[in-house]
Amino acid sequence: MNLDPLLLEILACPCERHEPVAPDEARQSLVCTYCHTAFPVRDDIPVMLLDEAEPGPAGIGRAPAS
Repeated sequence: MNLDPLLLEILACPCERHEPVAPDEARQSLVCTYCHTAFPVRDDIPVMLLDEAEPGPAGIGRAPAS
């Protein structure tokens, strides 16, 4: 993945909380820091659509149990 650092600063999870996302090189995706939903990156373009996302362990927009 080759994403512009400035782009990473402004991208956020599209769920209600709009938390930041972090790159996950192994999965070729961006992962929400709150709900751990993974958004694919295709040809260095983040696909920030909930329909295309892989839900986190507790679901999209829900934090995993502590």
